[in-house]
Amino acid sequence: VQLQAYGGGLVQAGDSLRLSCAASGLTFSSVGMGWFRQAPGEEREFVAAISWKGGITLYADSVKGRFTISRDNAKNTVYLQMNSLKPEDTAVYYCAGDRLSRLRSKLVRAPSDYDYWGQGTLVTVSS
Repeated sequence: VQLQAYGGGLVQAGDSLRLSCAASGLTFSSVGMGWFRQAPGEEREFVAAISWKGGITLYADSVKGRFTISRDNAKNTVYLQMNSLKPEDTAVYYCAGDRLSRLRSKLVRAPSDYDYWGQGTLVTVSS
């Protein structure tokens, strides 16, 4: 299984950025997907998750209303549209897959609930 995250970069506060994560080696349409981030010296934190069909989403309070997670099962890709970026959004962003998503009654936030991880893409927001 490979998850390849890309689209990070250096932007200014208030700008937008879209991250993508391309998956291979798994039945993508059966896997719930999530985005996490980790700032220097901090623990990895949940950002957003989307159900295997794409009909249900979940967001951290800190990004609700600014970020949107979506997926294209035909392209084996999950996206994170980030608007109104703030300096505190600066972090390495990781995509992750939950292979048990179809068996769960709700989306999950804990990193330990995700089985597959990408390598991360750095987002830096300057003030």
